[in-house]
Amino acid sequence: MKKNIPTIRDVAAAAGVSTATVSKYVNGAQKFSPAVEATIKSVIAQLGYRSNPLAQSMITGRTKTIGLSVLDISNPHFTSIVKGANRVALEHGYTVLLVDTDENPDRERPLLEALSRRVDGMIVFSRMQEQDMDWVVQLDKPTVYFGRLTDLKLPSVSSDDHRGAYMLAQHLVAQGHQRIAYLGFSRSRRDQERLDGVRDCLAANQLALATFDTHSPSALEGERMCSPIMLGASHPDALVCYNDLMALGFMKEAQILGFRVPADISVAGFDNIQFGRYTSPPLTTVDLQSEHMGVAAMEKVLAIIDGKPTKDFTLIEPQLILRASTVARR
Repeated sequence: MKKNIPTIRDVAAAAGVSTATVSKYVNGAQKFSPAVEATIKSVIAQLGYRSNPLAQSMITGRTKTIGLSVLDISNPHFTSIVKGANRVALEHGYTVLLVDTDENPDRERPLLEALSRRVDGMIVFSRMQEQDMDWVVQLDKPTVYFGRLTDLKLPSVSSDDHRGAYMLAQHLVAQGHQRIAYLGFSRSRRDQERLDGVRDCLAANQLALATFDTHSPSALEGERMCSPIMLGASHPDALVCYNDLMALGFMKEAQILGFRVPADISVAGFDNIQFGRYTSPPLTTVDLQSEHMGVAAMEKVLAIIDGKPTKDFTLIEPQLILRASTVARR
């Protein structure tokens, strides 16, 4: 025989209070005396009562859900961001609704518009140009953006990509590298910050920078670009890649072509994904504190939802992680 699921009326009857009192207690809409709250809590535990999330959202106007859009969930950088954001959400009784735009700007607007109708707030990565994103503000939903913004009025969280790139380039210069190249992904606004950081450092040291561009920030693109970079009349003695995935793909293909890393070319990336420490050689990288970024963004959007003060912009400091894929030149 199927067991009856306890209702709010059962809780009210057993606790000797009205259903309105139970509803307000469950939804946190009103405080009651310690004795009344203790009784309701005890009855809920005894009966195994579970509130209806849909009914709760109708009463409070909240879904207790935060939307998080990422560019490619297969990239471990975004996985770490989701991990940090989710941890904070769970601590505050929220769940995360994840959307993967798959590095496709054309998918972003319809997905985010649909997402905004189902959540209390959003955390957004985007490949769209800032001047094309006014519609995000018009969604009238608490929203935190990942990255630096010039004109768009949205709270944001960003890593200091320029500083991280400058530190990495300075390390390569200090190791004696003279022919340094940058393998970038120009569709990303963060790419320009990283390129500028490397270029500014080299300019300060009277060194030129060779640049190459890719179609996507992937290991496959790192592999594809290895031949044109390494098989020309002369190749760089150090390569900075837009991210770790590209660096790992490049290193694999370079070794297949017969080059030694780092003896023939030093290679470095960004993001400090966990796989980088297990490659041969382990990858030098800039740790942009991906998980911390997720934590900071979730804390910011929850503060906005609760009407608490929060900074408009949070900058996460990078850390240089030195491993064996870069070596000093004689």
